[in-house]
Amino acid sequence: MDNKLRLFIIDDDLDDCELFCEAVSECFNSAECFTAYNGDDALRKLRNGMPNLPDFIFLDLNMPKMDGRECLIELKKDEKLKKIPVIIFSTFSSQRDKDETKNLGALKFITKPTSFQDLINEIKCVVVENWAHNSDFDN
Repeated sequence: MDNKLRLFIIDDDLDDCELFCEAVSECFNSAECFTAYNGDDALRKLRNGMPNLPDFIFLDLNMPKMDGRECLIELKKDEKLKKIPVIIFSTFSSQRDKDETKNLGALKFITKPTSFQDLINEIKCVVVENWAHNSDFDN
């Protein structure tokens, strides 16, 4: 098993997914970034299609088919997936959303930054603070 950092972004906005993956590559040279465009797509990939589970899931709240809350509930019910830290990554940031998603098991709530550098800083902060193997990855 390698120590490559794996991040999974679940967001229906293709531009946001692309920008997120670019920021990940800026943060961590050898990290892998995977994408899904709604909760249903994400659960299918996580349960059936990924050879290695991600170290972190960044999850948007407002998506079609299955929104972020529903996806978070399903992730936390699944024995194989429930220990993966989930970071809510959304444009909206009401206190109600923050409290609700924390109660559902999210590790953190991040409001989508408006600048690319702020996005890089947010990703680095979450990963460095929370990844148990942080001495093993290339940052």
